[in-house]
Amino acid sequence: MYANEDFLLELLEENGTVTASDLEQARHRKKNTQSVIDVLLETGKVSEEDLARTLAVSSGMDFVDLTQAEIDESVVEAVDKDAARRYKIIPINYNGSQMLVAVADPLDFDTLDAVRHVIPYELEFVCSPMKQIKQLLVELYGSEGLSEEQAADLGVGGISVMDGAEGGEEGGDAPVIRLVAQMLQEAYQAKASDIHIEPMENEVRIRYRIDGALHKVAEHPLRLLSAMVSRIKIMTGTMSIAEKRVPQDGRVRATIGDKDLDLRVSTVPTSNGESIVMRILDKSSLLLGLPQLGFFSDDQENFNQLIRLPDGIILVTGPTGSGKTTTLYACLNEINKPDKKIITVEDPVEYVLSGINQVQVKEDIGMTFAAALRSILRQAPNIIMIGEIRDIETASIAINASLTGHLVFSTLHTNDAPGAVARMADIGVKRFLIASAVRAIVAQRLVRTICPDCAAPAEVTEKEMSSLNLDISQMGGAEVKMGTGCRTCRSTGYRGRLGIYEVFNINDEVTHMINDELSTPQLRKKARELGMRTLREDGVRKVLAGITTAQEVIRVTMSDSD
Repeated sequence: MYANEDFLLELLEENGTVTASDLEQARHRKKNTQSVIDVLLETGKVSEEDLARTLAVSSGMDFVDLTQAEIDESVVEAVDKDAARRYKIIPINYNGSQMLVAVADPLDFDTLDAVRHVIPYELEFVCSPMKQIKQLLVELYGSEGLSEEQAADLGVGGISVMDGAEGGEEGGDAPVIRLVAQMLQEAYQAKASDIHIEPMENEVRIRYRIDGALHKVAEHPLRLLSAMVSRIKIMTGTMSIAEKRVPQDGRVRATIGDKDLDLRVSTVPTSNGESIVMRILDKSSLLLGLPQLGFFSDDQENFNQLIRLPDGIILVTGPTGSGKTTTLYACLNEINKPDKKIITVEDPVEYVLSGINQVQVKEDIGMTFAAALRSILRQAPNIIMIGEIRDIETASIAINASLTGHLVFSTLHTNDAPGAVARMADIGVKRFLIASAVRAIVAQRLVRTICPDCAAPAEVTEKEMSSLNLDISQMGGAEVKMGTGCRTCRSTGYRGRLGIYEVFNINDEVTHMINDELSTPQLRKKARELGMRTLREDGVRKVLAGITTAQEVIRVTMSDSD
């Protein structure tokens, strides 16, 4: 809530950020606990940056983007964390006579006076977006010791566990419970995909995987390992805390703030104790469409036609962690219509998809991929998704389904698209069946994307141009960029990931080549002649468009020799 909302609304209307109609609609939509500013932010009529810039101009302060600011850690330590949280301030630096402090509402004179009394320095105030200040309060001062009200205000909601033990009820004040809860919150806020809890010789190492790269974030005494492992096992509700000699798997359904998450938990006994990996599955990632996956318009148009075929098999290939499941889910979301029956067979079911029948493989009771497939074919589906083709039995049923009028999506572990043909043959599938059933093969990798907050113009070196087979003539009109590193991207220069792809369409000419048992290099040569771009070539397009860097494309396409 801003101190002088009416005055701020007048300023926003005067500078053209909002119109009188916008304000009228916001006042009409406002609920009891909301302000008009809240509604404008919620509907996107104004942004936090709009508010901060407007307030900065009106109060004669400088505007500071905290994602770009270099914050002096010694100055942060000099300010009491409770005071920083209470007044929502960020100390930035100290120049020997004045401390530079960011505030979100320079019109709140009572707060500014109170800050002057609690910080024993001469202060110079600057104005920054409220969202940035709240994020930095958690990042710089942590979330330990926050009351429930403070946590909610800073966007650090408590953890509610829907299976197993509740995250904040009985025993919720125990140090280990708070430690695990804080770790989950921090990992989620950092957009980590995995949390690694690893016992070393003298300590427990905590690492988060962010955008595919591991980052060490903490070390704890080794004596805490047993309690941490037990706490996480209890949260799953299915894992045994008494069994430490064999690997175990479990699952936690949790709510962090207002986000519903699934956590897949895996333990493995090591020489120093049990190692735990928790994979964070954010259901909001299911809302991705094909453009958000990284397809350019031409590949997207081709892929859109493929996923709407009436029958056949479409294979998505790549190593573990290359985004195959996300691509398949995006395909299913794209074609999920009331007149289509879609059934999936997965191990495990990573996300629950609305309107789609999902079957969990349970090999310990005989519910294998093949057994599930035999049963679901009697359910008369139009579209089938198989998590992975692993053996001849699963492959045979998938091919028979595709040849009897079903569209089948599945994955394989191969390095490139043409190599999937040889992989299917190695499994034991006859070449003529591969030629008859497979409609297209898509290979993919994930590359890190340049952080938009610190992106800057860059150049491709001669060595990089040679590695990518780039010609100087291709550089005309290119928008090559790199991330210089900022607080938002943890000084990596990257934030987020998207795919690079090669799409191998199986036409009549290729079908004859498969039947004639031609080699993978020959199939690859023909695919190139027919217009298939390699993974590296698709990556180059994204480098020239300023989406990723040459180093990143070279890193993930080392095996691409074309």
